[in-house]
Amino acid sequence: MPTPETVELNTAVLTKEDLLRDYRLGWESRQASLAGRKEVFMGKAKFGIFGDGKELPQLAMARAFRPGDWRSGYYRDQTFMFSIGELTLQQYFAQLYAHADVEAEPSTAGRAMNGHFGSRLLDEDGHFKNLAESKNSSADISPTGGQMPRLVGLAYASKLYRQNPGLHQYSQFSVNGNEVAFGTIGNASTSEGMFFEAINAAGVLQIPMLVSVWDDHYGISVPAEYQTTKQSISEILKGFQREGEGQQGFEIFVVKGWDYPALVDTYQRAAEVCRTQHVPVLVHVTEVTQPQGHSTSGSHERYKSKDRLSWEEEHDCLRKMREWLLTEGYALEEELDQLETEAKETVRLARTAAWNGFFSPIRQERDEAVELLNKLVTETGTENSLHELVEQLQQNTTPIRADIVRTVRRALRQVRGQRSWVRRELQNWLEQAQAENAERYNSYLFSQSEEAALNIQEVPVEFAADAPQVDGREVLQACFEANFRRDPRIFAIGEDVGRIGDVNQAFAGLQEKFGELRVTDTGIRECTIVGQGIGAALRGLRPITEIQYLDYLLYAIQILSDDVACLQYRTKGGQKAPLIVRTRGHRLEGIWHSGSPIQMILGAIRGMHLCVPRNMTQAAGFYNTLLRSDEPAIVIECLNGYRLKERIPQNVGEFTLPLGQPEILREGEDVTIVTYGSMCRIVQDAAKQLADVGISVEVIDVQTLLPFDVDHIIADSLRKTSRVLFADEDVPGGATAYMLQQVLDEQQAYRFLDAQPRCLSAQAHRPPYGSDGDYFSKPNVEDVFDAVYELMQEADAKRFPAIY
Repeated sequence: MPTPETVELNTAVLTKEDLLRDYRLGWESRQASLAGRKEVFMGKAKFGIFGDGKELPQLAMARAFRPGDWRSGYYRDQTFMFSIGELTLQQYFAQLYAHADVEAEPSTAGRAMNGHFGSRLLDEDGHFKNLAESKNSSADISPTGGQMPRLVGLAYASKLYRQNPGLHQYSQFSVNGNEVAFGTIGNASTSEGMFFEAINAAGVLQIPMLVSVWDDHYGISVPAEYQTTKQSISEILKGFQREGEGQQGFEIFVVKGWDYPALVDTYQRAAEVCRTQHVPVLVHVTEVTQPQGHSTSGSHERYKSKDRLSWEEEHDCLRKMREWLLTEGYALEEELDQLETEAKETVRLARTAAWNGFFSPIRQERDEAVELLNKLVTETGTENSLHELVEQLQQNTTPIRADIVRTVRRALRQVRGQRSWVRRELQNWLEQAQAENAERYNSYLFSQSEEAALNIQEVPVEFAADAPQVDGREVLQACFEANFRRDPRIFAIGEDVGRIGDVNQAFAGLQEKFGELRVTDTGIRECTIVGQGIGAALRGLRPITEIQYLDYLLYAIQILSDDVACLQYRTKGGQKAPLIVRTRGHRLEGIWHSGSPIQMILGAIRGMHLCVPRNMTQAAGFYNTLLRSDEPAIVIECLNGYRLKERIPQNVGEFTLPLGQPEILREGEDVTIVTYGSMCRIVQDAAKQLADVGISVEVIDVQTLLPFDVDHIIADSLRKTSRVLFADEDVPGGATAYMLQQVLDEQQAYRFLDAQPRCLSAQAHRPPYGSDGDYFSKPNVEDVFDAVYELMQEADAKRFPAIY
């Protein structure tokens, strides 16, 4: 029986070739999942998580995905990535094997486990490509729901590109804001607060965000009745459904995951509404199956009933598509049989090629090492166990690089002290291997482009002779205004940022000057404020996202840590998001407005810069630097500094401060005090009082904690004073311990000390409300005085007798 050449599916007309292409891709993806699981069980990969059962919804979604569009997804979207041409089968298996080569595995260069996809948005110099012409995927993360905040920003960028005429010139990033941001998430992960926060934000903003929920009824072993009210995310979100065209809200679609024609039709309609009207859309894809269970960590037979397993087999989406193609006469059985057979063979060839590409270089490195090691055995004899180490490595059929390097290091340990040309050759081999592995596994925490923050040219601050003394907030206000005029891509969002110009007035009047699109109020939703900035930064914009108080950064620290901080690293320079998080902390009043949780931040955001300016002029210099760089950063302003008087610079929008460069605020001979932020004023006051009793103190403001003192200025100071006090407002063992480690360990300044290094921090608890709470909870002038005096008393008790 002949088959029709075209198929009309309401909103889409597909050819027979289109249908068979999708069927073939679906089966290739399925066979990749099946083969991937086997590779893990054979020991060729560490872990596997696969997209089987979700092939048809992803194929349908891909048909609505256009050049310029974006994905922020779920780690089961392999079929979608195959379909849009951003992933090959060989690359898929290369990721499964953790092939640490960006050519073989462009998504993460082997740094993320399988199922974590992303496009290479940057060229070799670290500059954005023409993203309006490519199909773009932001880099996946594992924390469930964590893709949602970024998704808001990806869609918000389209709104800005459409509505802000000043951005129309940036055609490499957008074509009139016509791009849709597609998000995907599993049904169980919709229980996460980030999901609901993102949904609400999108509804308020009215942005082209299309969220697909793959609903397979489970979250690992936990069924929907424990996950979602009414066991249906679309049911409980019905209140978000807009009442009609032009009204605020969402469009919500529900479609079965095995119904190919309905899926294609649904995604065409959903994307059209999203793209043309800038209305957020939710597509709830129900009755999805998961044939192999959650992952290679276990079997779903342990928690699914026989009836459920039988239902899943019957409603497998590829089986259903086959039935539909045959029933409607769109294909013959022998055609589909052939496609399935070819898909299996295609996957086998790709898997073999990926394994050979991954393992051949390692085998070659092993052989090189073994050759040198055997020479060493010949030279040293078999009296020791060296030959056993070599034999073990030689007989290892599937060595990894750690096996090779470990063996070489242990071999060199055994021949330490011996003079041998082979030993020297092996040492050279190890040195080269360590350098190559550092590039493979430890590089690109920060940008390598000429726009990296440390490459921004320093421009000294300039003051007129009659420079007026103004409130510190006015220095920031002038800085922001100058930058907004300089670069139309810059915008600021946050709670109270817009109409009142933030709670401390640094943005006062700027909304009136630059419009609501550039200085914008948001709801109270710290996580998605930051996410809104991440997504917009990925799309070439320069967001300043404000967290009103440092204490509230906890709402956003997870997304900062798991997404933007490690973005350069986990894509090996393939993506960047130069987001600036502006916040304020240190001393003010009470438990939740006097935060200095620096230890937590330092541990969570490696890959971002952390600036801790002591006043608003220094803060302005850091903003000027960061807004010209391509890296993300947090700037913590001093809460109690906005109304302190400062001179306003002549070049308030142009002068730049280098990162990682401490400033010596006061020179001294006896003791060095290392501090930052609001503590600078406390320490300087104490230093004056110490001078009255004959103690000369050198006061150093580190200015940035990440990076930290790149030129070892503090070590030079210790060489002179031989005594040091680290002081800040964090908890004991927090940032003071970090600074101590950097100076004594990293800079090796312990060599210059004549006394035990001291740390002066806040109490372990948060400060109670009121001035007394501040005095007795955080380091004060008297605390600093006493700590330094005790250091000097140890050296000369006669000159400095005990005070108490």
